[in-house]
Amino acid sequence: MSSVERSFKVLSHSIDDGPKCFTISEIGNNHQGDLDLAIKMVDAAKAAGADCAKFQKRNNRVLFTSEMYHRPYDSENSFADTYGAHREVVELDMAQFHDLKQYCDEVGVIFSATPFEEASADDLESIDTPLYKIASADLNNTPLLRHVAGFGKPIIISTGYATIEDVDRAVEVLGPVCENFAILQCTASYPCDTQFLNLRVIETLRNRYPDRVVGYSGHDAGTALPLVAYMLGARIIEKHMTLSRTMKGTDHVFSLTPDAMRRMVRDIERVPSALGDGVKQLYDVEVPPMRKMQKRLVAARQLEADTVLSRADLIVRVPADNGPGTLPPYAIDSVVGSRLTRSLAPEEPLREGDVSGRT
Repeated sequence: MSSVERSFKVLSHSIDDGPKCFTISEIGNNHQGDLDLAIKMVDAAKAAGADCAKFQKRNNRVLFTSEMYHRPYDSENSFADTYGAHREVVELDMAQFHDLKQYCDEVGVIFSATPFEEASADDLESIDTPLYKIASADLNNTPLLRHVAGFGKPIIISTGYATIEDVDRAVEVLGPVCENFAILQCTASYPCDTQFLNLRVIETLRNRYPDRVVGYSGHDAGTALPLVAYMLGARIIEKHMTLSRTMKGTDHVFSLTPDAMRRMVRDIERVPSALGDGVKQLYDVEVPPMRKMQKRLVAARQLEADTVLSRADLIVRVPADNGPGTLPPYAIDSVVGSRLTRSLAPEEPLREGDVSGRT
């Protein structure tokens, strides 16, 4: 491990190379512009054990050119005839964001959001957003990076659409003005096929930026690969969440249901304990099944006291009496040629003390 200490702090959470993983339920706009639905999703994130519920904020008139805003949007996922109008439908207003942030505070889930331009960043800062996420599309948006860094809040950057040089540039921009930021490996495909996840980039980022916590923003469908990301050193895991994969919208199909989010958080939390200390040992919990299942040396037939044991006198079985003192199969080499000190009934286990020295 590098002598440099990597650390990322969000309110009371301190993330480093230790076992703790910071889990983010990416709700984005899966609430479809419905505050009640957004609150239900916060409840689901809380019940799943996620540390953070993350949303997205757009000022669509500022974000898009007029041509893009008014472009026809003919899609099964469309909520309006033009793309701009569609985006307005799925957007919460600032009063709703205020209520949503307050609700997160009340239930104990960290509120976070991604601003897509400076106007939205200012709106989010007006409600004291404690954690900002920079989307992959803005990794090269140095003006936005500097603007958000000026708030003095922790920042997480996603690295989709990017080469390592793009990541270097963002790190160079943030480094002098933001001490507290983290980097997520991400492939910006929705959903993302496993062959393009490139999880080993997590190791690349950890080695390249030894003072930065590295994580994984996954658009894969499922809960298995975040565990792999954790094992590679990711200590922030972000996954999209939905209340139903059948809901209208492009993100729902690869988002985790609340139950899947719960399983992912649970399984990540189990990993450190499951890894253990690396010392191979017999645990107390193994003793009952061991006594039930392990084989022992037993008499092949009635054997009288003073019998000099041959290989044919002993067989390997699972006896009813499999307690302390019964001899395992590997002991056969040490007891053949020894003399029985007592008689044994057929299939009776051979015990320590039942034999004297070899003849």
